Amino acid sequence: MSRKEDEAIALAGVLQAARLVVDLAYEGRCDAAALRASMDSVLRIDASSAAAVFGGLEGLRLGLGLLSEVLDGIGREAMPMRIAATVLHLERKLARRPDLNASLARGIEATARDLGRGELDDDGLAERLGQLYGETLSTLKPRVVVQGNGVFLSQPAIVGRIRAALLGAVRAAVLWRQMGGNRLRLLLGRRGLAARARALRASLP
Repeated sequence: MSRKEDEAIALAGVLQAARLVVDLAYEGRCDAAALRASMDSVLRIDASSAAAVFGGLEGLRLGLGLLSEVLDGIGREAMPMRIAATVLHLERKLARRPDLNASLARGIEATARDLGRGELDDDGLAERLGQLYGETLSTLKPRVVVQGNGVFLSQPAIVGRIRAALLGAVRAAVLWRQMGGNRLRLLLGRRGLAARARALRASLP
């Protein structure tokens, strides 16, 4: 993959996680495979490539489609876009907080260790990652404001999945910055990003 393709992959990861947050908040459910890919990405700190962070491009099927539609002006994804924009801003705040980064690293290492031992299923992983998000990133401003159906937002298990997805969004935002992504590149290079997202999506079976 080229660096520009890696940028598209990372941004697709942010948007995918944001879409999952909206689906969970309004419908109480989301694409299970996409959620697992976003959660697993948090644990892949030393992945060999941008795509490997998500377990391969298949893990970003949803995000790549959304990214190409949004950047082409086809998709109307106002809420996921708002969440994604807030997450990108939040990641920059996190970069200036070594204490929170250290807390996140410890929590991620402990979670990965327990997952490797078979002590966590999907629900347990979501709960653990959601708790980690609540203890760290939710203390920063701007806070990600999630609107939705009160019936679902009052359920601890769904709130945990929402927070786990948000942690996945932040992980993708970190990757976006590492790949050279920034606001100017997004504004000036949206057509190229859209084209690369379409091509990557089309390469999937």
